[in-house]
Amino acid sequence: MTNPVKKDKPHIAMYIGSLQKGGAERVMVNLADYFFEQGYKVSLVTTYLAPEEYEVKHAAWKVVPAGHDGAVLVADTEEGPAWVDPEGNEPGGIRRYFSALLRSEQEGRVKNLKKRSDKLTAIWKELKPDLVLSFIGKNNIMALSTATREDIKVVVSVRADPHMEYDTMTLKSGMLATFGKAAGVVVQTEDAKKFFPPHIRKKCTILPNAINPAFLRKRYVGDREGSIVMVGRLDENKNHAMVMEVFAEVVKEGYKNLVFKIYGDGPDRLKLQRKAIALGIDKNVVFVGMVSNVAEHIEKADLFVLASRQEGSPNALIEAMALGLPCISTDCPCGGPRDLIKDGENGILIPVDDKAALKAAMLRILGDKDFAEKIGINATKVQEKYSPEASYRKWEEYFQGILKG
Repeated sequence: MTNPVKKDKPHIAMYIGSLQKGGAERVMVNLADYFFEQGYKVSLVTTYLAPEEYEVKHAAWKVVPAGHDGAVLVADTEEGPAWVDPEGNEPGGIRRYFSALLRSEQEGRVKNLKKRSDKLTAIWKELKPDLVLSFIGKNNIMALSTATREDIKVVVSVRADPHMEYDTMTLKSGMLATFGKAAGVVVQTEDAKKFFPPHIRKKCTILPNAINPAFLRKRYVGDREGSIVMVGRLDENKNHAMVMEVFAEVVKEGYKNLVFKIYGDGPDRLKLQRKAIALGIDKNVVFVGMVSNVAEHIEKADLFVLASRQEGSPNALIEAMALGLPCISTDCPCGGPRDLIKDGENGILIPVDDKAALKAAMLRILGDKDFAEKIGINATKVQEKYSPEASYRKWEEYFQGILKG
């Protein structure tokens, strides 16, 4: 049932590249549904339509084939065109707008930059939102350089380590030139705030990620299935390769039936599959891919590993802890895992790229069931701090303060 928009509730437009399956995208989708259900008018503005996206519970739009009644062409890439019926789903629901240039609109590189900016500006002029919330890197720069010209308040959120989101001179220059215009800057950790110069740092606020409700459950009690799990994008940053090397050593030390389950997909999948074969552990490694019910898949695992070189506040770690899994994480910048784990009490923190420390941590958890139980039980306490109710309420209070300011 559609929740009618209350006349006294503001209009929030949320801006991101797409709604593809990733941590930042999931947070934005959850925020969109929450604010809509509180009676706010909510619009989603994305650059493009991704092949696999999170479901927006109250979406007004529907992806349709070409020629469908009401179909609008929203993307025309080399992979093929994408069509959407803007009002084909929930009546009065969350509307969606696309800022990507269609092929027919494209010219040269320089002209395209201006045309993309103009198209986004036109969307803000049409929507006239009370507040724009933008997520991630270049999107934040684009939102600030367009919406603020229309006197719209813009809150930008840096979802990962800012050193990673603004890792080139061009992006850093763009950030320095625009972030001063922000009504607020949401970051994940205290360390992330330190990245910014003082005039931007004073605009920074830390707001927690909410746990996916699917992970809010009683801790599994019973025999573990004999598996180590990782959840996340298969890329260089997540460092699956190091975990695989350590896992190979652990298997040789008496854990020959242990299985390493890797959930997610990404550019390193083939390379990692080849590495498993080269290490002689391909029969012990399972590339599960993308699944929609991660909690059910991993709750019986013996331990969870996050081996990232950089993270913001990692959703996968929060969720594994909520399930009560014994967790090992790198103490990586910009400090997200350190905010979650008290070493030896509710998990184990290890230095980035430290194979010896990872091996020792794995063997300790696998070989000491009482210790594994203790840190797993203590880990479940994250459910209180990161519950959806507590998290979304903080976002709403923050927005209300911005809108009144």
